[in-house]
Amino acid sequence: MSKQSPTRESGHASIGPSLEAEAQQSVAYTIFNVRQRRLLTFLLGLTTTISPLTATIYFPLLPLLAHRMNTSAQAINLTITIYIIFQALSPAIFATLSDSLGRRIVYLITLTLYVLSNLGLALVQNSYVALLVLRAIQSLGASAASAIAYGVVADVCIPAERGSMVGPISMALNLGTCIGPIIGGLVAYKSVNYGWIFWFLVLVGVVLLAAVAGFLPETARNVVGNGSLEATRWWERTWMAPLRSGIITTWHGIMHVWTTTPRSSHLTEKGNHSRMDENAIVAKNKLKILNPLQCLKILVMKEAVPILLVHGFSYMIDFSIQTSIPSAFTDLYHFNELEVGLSYLPRGMGIIVGGYANGKLMDRNYRITAKQIGHMIDREHGDDINEFPIERARTRGSPYLIGILTCSVIGYGWALDQHGHVAVALVLQFVQGVFQSSIYVFSNTLLIDILSDTPSTAAATASITRCALAALGTATVQPLIGVLGRGWYSPC
Repeated sequence: MSKQSPTRESGHASIGPSLEAEAQQSVAYTIFNVRQRRLLTFLLGLTTTISPLTATIYFPLLPLLAHRMNTSAQAINLTITIYIIFQALSPAIFATLSDSLGRRIVYLITLTLYVLSNLGLALVQNSYVALLVLRAIQSLGASAASAIAYGVVADVCIPAERGSMVGPISMALNLGTCIGPIIGGLVAYKSVNYGWIFWFLVLVGVVLLAAVAGFLPETARNVVGNGSLEATRWWERTWMAPLRSGIITTWHGIMHVWTTTPRSSHLTEKGNHSRMDENAIVAKNKLKILNPLQCLKILVMKEAVPILLVHGFSYMIDFSIQTSIPSAFTDLYHFNELEVGLSYLPRGMGIIVGGYANGKLMDRNYRITAKQIGHMIDREHGDDINEFPIERARTRGSPYLIGILTCSVIGYGWALDQHGHVAVALVLQFVQGVFQSSIYVFSNTLLIDILSDTPSTAAATASITRCALAALGTATVQPLIGVLGRGWYSPC
């Protein structure tokens, strides 16, 4: 017998009963195999790049936009505020919708909005009002991808293996953070027509829309259960599904993975019984009423509040540093626009390294915790999180992560305040990236663990929290630096 921790009063009870537990004894948690999950990870990683890419490609363009539109820097900064507001609203709307209607349809809607908004920005370049409105729609289309991706992870991965997907997705999520400022900085430095950046984003959006429509299978558990149920509605089926009866039956490579939803052939002799259980789960889930305000319930849950605060404040620190980089490196080190864009690279590389390493570390921590309590991990049905100390597993070593991040931020502030060598500031940015992304990954994963019935809604709540705190940090960073100086501001 394995030892188990006392049952926690989980957030599940407040949002809905744990449906997976009902079929745990008869149905495998998922029939998506390792190869399929790897390909899912790749595609989800690509979709999550658009939000940071769209946000950071814009930063170096601010002076150029103000000049071309003959308006003030403050007015252009308002477009960033608008973007952040809709960055919080988008997951609250669309991620919640994906928990009810399915992942594919919401991806198709948001990516379509993203393509159309960028097309408008590329065509209409002399209207400040159009810039405000289209930036809002652009954010609405781009910002839900990460929350939906976390929902897919919860759909196809047992808790003990989620780090293997979350880590690489986090790496890809921040790929846009690396390349966005460089592209934007190059355009600002050359002072060429900024409209081609939006054409570039149109191309990115079209490619991702085609990839999702053609190859991403439906994974939502209230639509296809553990993956064994037929996706019947047209938006639930991939565009390549018609090939299933022909080419796919003889081609057992990558197309077979992406163009078919896994069927009951993967099940054991308990197939008929399993299908009945899965149908019961789906029917029960579809009784849920769509409620975008569900995020507000999570915001006040006692289990969720500490996680949200850690997640939100770490992001606020990171975003405040991002916002202050152009002015700091221009004033102190006399960087031009291209050099400012390149100065984002160390932080971005740190985030990629931290995301990958922490994904591996989370799964290792899970195994260590299970061993310490004498628990045998159920890799077929998944562990009952209510009977496993998931908080202990996910936060193992987190005091060290937070401590090192805090020291690096303080050191960074004083390095700038004392006009230290630019290499010191860049190295500390890399360290911040590594440990900030680690905190981001474990806190987001823990949230979807304890709210596994509505994982995308849980991730959306984290997005609302971090965007609200990021907006607060952005609004106060320059005034506080002006009053306290960069050295004393960093400990705050």
